[in-house]
Amino acid sequence: MAANPYAVAAGLPLLKLRYHYQQKQQSQDRTTLEHRYDWYNVLGCTLPQGRGKGGCNFHARDKQYPPPAPWRVWLLLTGRRWGKTRAGAEWVRRRIEEEGARHIAFIAKTKADARDIMIEGPAGILAVSPPWNRPHYEPSKRRITWPSGAVATIFSADEPDQLRGPEYDTAWADEPAKWLHLNDILNSPWSNMQIGLSRATALGLPAQVVATTTPRSIKLIRDLKKDESCAVTIGHTNENLENLDESAKKEIVERYEGTRLGRQELAGEVLEDVEGALWQLAKIDELRMPKLNGVTLDRVVVAIDPSGSSSETASEQGIVVAGRGVCECKGAPDTHGFVLDDLSGHYTPEGWARRAIHGLSKHEGDRIIGEANFGGQMVEATLRAIDKDVPYTAVTASRGKAVRAEPIAAFYEQGKVHHVGTFEKLEEQLTTWVPGDTSPDRLDAVVWALTELLSSKKSIAVY
Repeated sequence: MAANPYAVAAGLPLLKLRYHYQQKQQSQDRTTLEHRYDWYNVLGCTLPQGRGKGGCNFHARDKQYPPPAPWRVWLLLTGRRWGKTRAGAEWVRRRIEEEGARHIAFIAKTKADARDIMIEGPAGILAVSPPWNRPHYEPSKRRITWPSGAVATIFSADEPDQLRGPEYDTAWADEPAKWLHLNDILNSPWSNMQIGLSRATALGLPAQVVATTTPRSIKLIRDLKKDESCAVTIGHTNENLENLDESAKKEIVERYEGTRLGRQELAGEVLEDVEGALWQLAKIDELRMPKLNGVTLDRVVVAIDPSGSSSETASEQGIVVAGRGVCECKGAPDTHGFVLDDLSGHYTPEGWARRAIHGLSKHEGDRIIGEANFGGQMVEATLRAIDKDVPYTAVTASRGKAVRAEPIAAFYEQGKVHHVGTFEKLEEQLTTWVPGDTSPDRLDAVVWALTELLSSKKSIAVY
């Protein structure tokens, strides 16, 4: 075994020598820990390794620092994997440790999102908290408690009533662009949160909220960008590329780079409506439902728009699940359509057949429908190879795609179609397609499904 360098230098008795050596090691470890948790680089990088592996490569980038006061909302509109969750968690930690925040609200779309992303995630509050100030998380009580006595309560935006009543000086809103109920004037999760913050000014700390989200063109985001009390940070995924592994780069960057959706998912850009498009996101959001809310469906279908190939460069196989039921959202009973699931993707023939049959079973559907004009017999044969008794209907297009799409878009305009949840890729296709362009797969599938359910003018052959 090599001689201990400290033993050679000090010439001390063995026990005393071991003590000094351990203290030296602990001091070095403590220094490394302090720098590792020094997100805002208050200490400066004085580690002998410098920046890079093992050194000070864990500090915030310039855009991840909170903007100068005054502001009430800090809106981080960024691409995926930019580091917005880490920025949000570190800001909360700073509010507690340095500014004395005592009452904090953690709000995510669902309780599971709050747990998996904001709290227990790799960039969540538990991960960024140093050992000497690590909070105690009690999932059953929806509560996080710090040694200082500060308490964070976890809320779900899907249950906006939870936010009525509690008061807090600090809030962290995760992915508010995906929250439901935002158009509910009397019970919006964002409005309820703001009321709780307004009451908290009496607590002595200026109320502030950080909102970390990938953007969507919804009223809340557009309004916040115009609000003088809101500081906006826009970030591109490329700014964090050095911290992404190759699989993440392939999954996120290569998928979206060079596409319109990539301007949103990578560049943090709020996309505006496309001139000439038949669908508008604002209308889809207005009619969106988090769940069926007591509506009983009398029919559920799975619509398939097959592509000619399963290769990554070919169009996807459009697979959309939709139902029909009586809705009283307008005050009087009326038959409405409900988009329940988007199962589209790149599959082998066996893969998309199994996916469609699974969707039929999961949503207790009564029939799968597929376009007979393009591979109709192939669709049926592929489905029956998996399940010979699967109920199937071939639909025949007697009109052009634009003509078929227009009445379905009209149903949306009339408030007769609801998306039960959020289907980003489907909604991107709906809101960007202009008649005359090649119609995409998911759009075609939803048009087939809703035509089958809501339109009296259809050409079908039942097998």
